Amino acid sequence: MDDAMKLTSHRCALLRYLVTSLLLCFFPLLVSAQQDDQPAIRFVRNPDPAPEFQLVGLDGKPLTLAASKGKVILLNFWATWCGPCRAEIPDLVELQNKYKDRLQILGLVVDDDDLDAIKKFAARFGINYPVALATNDIRIQYGGIPALPTSFVLDSEGRVVQKHEGLRDPVLYETEIRSLLGLPIGNVKVETFKDAGEIFLKNADRATELPGVDLSKLTPEQKTVALHKFNAQSCTCGCGYTLAQCRIYDRDCKISKAAVTKILAAITAPHHATPASAAPSPPASPAASPSPEKPHE
Repeated sequence: MDDAMKLTSHRCALLRYLVTSLLLCFFPLLVSAQQDDQPAIRFVRNPDPAPEFQLVGLDGKPLTLAASKGKVILLNFWATWCGPCRAEIPDLVELQNKYKDRLQILGLVVDDDDLDAIKKFAARFGINYPVALATNDIRIQYGGIPALPTSFVLDSEGRVVQKHEGLRDPVLYETEIRSLLGLPIGNVKVETFKDAGEIFLKNADRATELPGVDLSKLTPEQKTVALHKFNAQSCTCGCGYTLAQCRIYDRDCKISKAAVTKILAAITAPHHATPASAAPSPPASPAASPSPEKPHE
């Protein structure tokens, strides 16, 4: 009996050892998986100041960014006819109520100039934050606003740290706001990225990849030449942007797509040689007054 008990005890000890060893072996993988699943928010590293504006709100009062200095700002471009815009308004109203002392939401209306209709709309939806009509110049300064709604998140110093196009989960907005206010955000991690045109199109010359453009088959030298050409040549679709900017602004543009495809074909052609000492062409300056298309829902 004693021998049987000893044998059972040894077996149990061996089993515990094996289980513990297996757990130790797989623990790093489990931790890695948990870390990969950890939610994250992203802010621009070294963000640019938001373009200032001077407008008059629906209430007749001046509307500027400077008036909200020291607060986190959510600058929301929208329209009364835009379904996703209407859908997110209750969430914006709730956020403004919840963080009213440290957050300022500003609504800028585009493609709609019927003030009476906008006032009735704002009253019906209980909008509790300032609303004004966005001028075409403001729209251009903020990248044309190709989609609605489009929201820019500004930190308390008035710098644009994130941009969101389309209807987003209000939890994302609140998490970003809380992070910028120094409030707890649970297990959410904060990552940073360099703006390469995602926020402001003027920074498209920093991009190393572009929407709908396959650069994977190029050598490093060819890729450098291609990116310089994309930033040096203007798109002829009427947007007023460079090819690189147009690919970011409107990835469905067939004209910029065809132009970059032609450039890539020329660069990868057998007879093409990349001069080692050739100086890259300077990026072309975007046109001062591009004509943005009517935004799509």
